[in-house]
Amino acid sequence: MACLMSRTGREMQRYNSSGGRQVVGDSGTRAFSMAALSDKLAFCLVSACLVTVAPKLFQWCIPYRYKEDNDGNVSNELEVLVVSSQKGQALMFPKGGWELDESVEEAASRESLEEAGVTGIVQHELGQWSFISKRLGTYYEGHMFPLLVKEQLDLWPEKDLRRRIWMSINEAREVCQHWWMKEALDILVERLTLQKNRNI
Repeated sequence: MACLMSRTGREMQRYNSSGGRQVVGDSGTRAFSMAALSDKLAFCLVSACLVTVAPKLFQWCIPYRYKEDNDGNVSNELEVLVVSSQKGQALMFPKGGWELDESVEEAASRESLEEAGVTGIVQHELGQWSFISKRLGTYYEGHMFPLLVKEQLDLWPEKDLRRRIWMSINEAREVCQHWWMKEALDILVERLTLQKNRNI
């Protein structure tokens, strides 16, 4: 039985050794390239001054499925699920906090349930990306995981806060505002195409 309440508060949140909160999912941030000078600290130029930033760790989930026709026949057409942000119309993949009582895969699965109302199988990581938050100017390191959706719920914790939309890969590329989201989609499509070709 799924819990239909979103977790709140930070008492159970995981933090890295630099004090950065570890979260799973996607955020509305701007991607950028940066060379990290150590595994815990990175240096970047912001507003013409050198600042030291402790990276915060993120893990995203890209929920996906193969489209079905009206008779329930599964096609080869891949669809991904995006959700709206709580405070706007931006579309993104599910994300959120990684808590002490769960693995990163469990956190990604929980956030997909809370934000998008889907459950499924979290699969092997697609890759890692670095970016700075537009709003806070905070440096983040992100890890993206695919989630093969097995069930879509009619009721879920954030149903009244977010819209969820299934769309084709091409449609998702158009609405994704960041190059790294598009890159993750390309990696997912390439991986699934290779798997399909091996099974032929």
